[in-house]
Amino acid sequence: MKVNGDHVDAQSANCETQENEEDANEVELHFEPIVSLPLIEVSTNEEDEVEMIKLRAKLYRYDSASKPAEWKERGTGEVKLLRHKIKNTVRVVMRRDKTYKICANHFVTPWMELKPNCGSDKAWVWSVLADYADEQLKPELLAIRFANAENATAWKEAFEKAKEIVGSECEIYAGKNNMEEKHVESDSEPSSVVSSSESTDNEDEAKRQTGEESKDENDEIETAEKKQIKDGENMDKVSKDLEQLQVKDAEQKK
Repeated sequence: MKVNGDHVDAQSANCETQENEEDANEVELHFEPIVSLPLIEVSTNEEDEVEMIKLRAKLYRYDSASKPAEWKERGTGEVKLLRHKIKNTVRVVMRRDKTYKICANHFVTPWMELKPNCGSDKAWVWSVLADYADEQLKPELLAIRFANAENATAWKEAFEKAKEIVGSECEIYAGKNNMEEKHVESDSEPSSVVSSSESTDNEDEAKRQTGEESKDENDEIETAEKKQIKDGENMDKVSKDLEQLQVKDAEQKK
């Protein structure tokens, strides 16, 4: 068959037309699943927290148990600082790529200090008293390395800001500082009362000691007087005996 100088295969054209008609006449089939699985919302435990910073980095931990002790890679992924909306606590949270397994999970404390690692401007080292990445609390010495110095500086600034927030607004640490201040004030306020009571006690003690000393002196005086009286009585007795002897001697001479 020739149309406008072109050869057209009539059989192939008819087949295409029939296929189009069959596709149009097909009914969409729908099968209900045998087991229906409900949608489950997975909680990340970050719903009540605000993200302060998120950067990509590589985390290391210092393994002191191995011989010799060495730095071991813990994971590569995004590290975040998360601030709690109510409690004002700040966490360091880091998950590994693809698996999203946690490789760092600990709270920031006011006394934490980031130190440069071997003089590098892209890495920081800090110690943690309680890290929960392995689902059990244990101390860790961690090191983190960023892609460039700008990210490392940004992390340092955010970390210092987190320390200030925790130290001034978190009830755990700010409340403790207030309690210490109140304790110092309460110790200074009753100092006058304590000093007056102590002075009164000291006066009473002095009076008691003075009374005891005067009593002792009186006892000594009475003892001395008694001794003097006794000695006087003895002297009188001796003189009387001498007089009697003298009288007897005179009588015998007569």
